[in-house]
Amino acid sequence: MAAPWWRQCRRWSAKCTSTSLLETLWHFNGRSVSFSASSRGRAPWSSRPGDEGQPSSPTQINLNILNFTSSLNRHKSRLLYPTLQSSCCRAIHSDAKLKDPFTLAQKDLTSLYDDIKKELFVSKEELKSLCDYYFDGKGKAIRPMIVVLMARALNIHSNRAGDLLPGQRAIAMISEMIHTASLVHDDVIDGSDKRRGKRTINEVWGERKAILAGDFILSAASMALARIGNITVVKVLSQVIEDLVRGEFMQLGSKENENERFKHYLEKTFKKTASLIANSCKAVSILVNSDPEVHEIAFQYGKNVGIAFQLVDDVLDFTSGASQLGKPTAADLKLGLATGPVLFACQQFPELHAMIMRRFSSSGDVDRAWKYVLQSDGVQQTNYLAQRYCQEAIRQISMLRPSPERDALIRLTEMVLRRDK
Repeated sequence: MAAPWWRQCRRWSAKCTSTSLLETLWHFNGRSVSFSASSRGRAPWSSRPGDEGQPSSPTQINLNILNFTSSLNRHKSRLLYPTLQSSCCRAIHSDAKLKDPFTLAQKDLTSLYDDIKKELFVSKEELKSLCDYYFDGKGKAIRPMIVVLMARALNIHSNRAGDLLPGQRAIAMISEMIHTASLVHDDVIDGSDKRRGKRTINEVWGERKAILAGDFILSAASMALARIGNITVVKVLSQVIEDLVRGEFMQLGSKENENERFKHYLEKTFKKTASLIANSCKAVSILVNSDPEVHEIAFQYGKNVGIAFQLVDDVLDFTSGASQLGKPTAADLKLGLATGPVLFACQQFPELHAMIMRRFSSSGDVDRAWKYVLQSDGVQQTNYLAQRYCQEAIRQISMLRPSPERDALIRLTEMVLRRDK
């Protein structure tokens, strides 16, 4: 029997409404959803469905528990700009000429990979080749681009010049280093032979050297982080590495109960993908502004965009060819992973439940699961969920003072939804 929150998800396909992601989640199981602050030791802010037009403080979906608890209390911001009414992503800011994110960030990212290679300088030629392999300038650099734009937007919001502080640019560089190190380790764990259209490090040099290379990149990122000299920033970005490890362990398991399974999937998605973006955005805010509410805006934007990015990536695993993605299609199914499209498809094809529990390990499971997903509306529903997260990201970033960089971050949400690779 389909759970009520699945039926709520299906209502999204009828039309794009003005309901925010928070209000949508409120209706799951017909009860309230628990929210908490994004980091330990801070009192949570909360909001109430129907308050989208009011200035409300950012909230953090507690992906660790997602318990259904008592009603949420209204909290009005004292200092921040009013949010814009949530609606379909393309409708928001329709009267503004949104800036191209890549163009605005290009100047700050021009020498990014050269600077990273300087951080990775070693005399041993083979180790240098391993570490430089993915820093060839051909990556999308999505994470450092978001960090750079967020830093400039926050600087303007905080009555400073928009130019980056040295520590903010270092955080953009560190975010790319942590991300790349995680890719190196992921490829070893998954046994992948392709990454970004070329052979993986573990395929070229072997698993042992790949693991060491990933470790070395992480150590270099830690050294660069220490040089920033801000203990709070160190704590925030250290959380990313913990989340990456916990997320990888979560990916190794699955839940029998379908509600628990979807929450498990979203929490894993946050830890493996969104935590890096969210905490990097928060880190650059800490360097320029002492207001915790501003830190939370930065965190929430990064979190929601990061989850949306991964949801779209999970969709592309079913809808794009290997030539577009730079990796084989159905890669997640072959790894035994049940992503959003599969979990939504379960409601129309209950046969998928058994396949999920055995991680698609029986003969023919991958092909059958692939067909079930494409025959269902799992892809469409995952896209709608990604859209909701992008709407919430827009709601959060719209609290900042207007600037070209803020508008570019708004436009980025649309680009995340429309990407095909």
